Amino acid sequence: MGDKIEITDLNAWFADNHVIKGISLRIPEGSATAIIGPSGCGKSTFIRCMNRMHEIVPGARVEGQVLLDGEDIYGPRADAVEIRSRVGMVFQRANPFPTMSIFDNVIAGLRLKSRRLSRSRLADLVQRSLVQAALWDEVKDSLDAPGVSLSGGQQQRLCIARALAVEPEVLLMDEPATALDPLSTAKIEELIHELKERYTIVVVTHNMQQAARVSDMTAYFYLGRLIEFGPTLQLFTNPSQPETEDYITGRFG
Repeated sequence: MGDKIEITDLNAWFADNHVIKGISLRIPEGSATAIIGPSGCGKSTFIRCMNRMHEIVPGARVEGQVLLDGEDIYGPRADAVEIRSRVGMVFQRANPFPTMSIFDNVIAGLRLKSRRLSRSRLADLVQRSLVQAALWDEVKDSLDAPGVSLSGGQQQRLCIARALAVEPEVLLMDEPATALDPLSTAKIEELIHELKERYTIVVVTHNMQQAARVSDMTAYFYLGRLIEFGPTLQLFTNPSQPETEDYITGRFG
């Protein structure tokens, strides 16, 4: 497997606030990559630059190169809407659409992408997405129920199903388990292991034990800079940078 995403000298700002500073790294295809670091170090901004969501914020801007399968997502011919369908996002807090059923929540993105799918085709896609998100067995008899009627952990898996329904190539996850109980967190972690067989996963987490459990590669960020990036086991057991060691041993952060 080669690199799915190649990032070179990435910089990002909120107005005059320079929050991402010259980051370069390569994310392997078919892997899970964890982004760790203290609060406010730019982790969430970094992944939002990977599917052009950072630019939605008024006054935000990006410089540098982000290649998806060798194509610059910020190039003049790149379509931001297409990029966001190829690089899906799951947010920290579950955000099912409150007026929609479970079924309609899953297909919300599909409706934006294509309105020509038959009801049977949509039903197949809903089932496939919910199966992949490990939620089908729990909701298959209540697809018409409101998405917000589910528990917090189920709502987060519903949002994962919604992201998977548009058949992305990459799935970005911004602290997907931070608001969940331990049982739901374990389900999300198990799901990440299963999904990386089919997708390239990038997960932001404040939980270093979680990063160690779910990822193949780990990047440590501090104050908008990439301090260290490498295989997860190596980074946690034999980091090359003293700043990384200070963070993972609890002497800092």
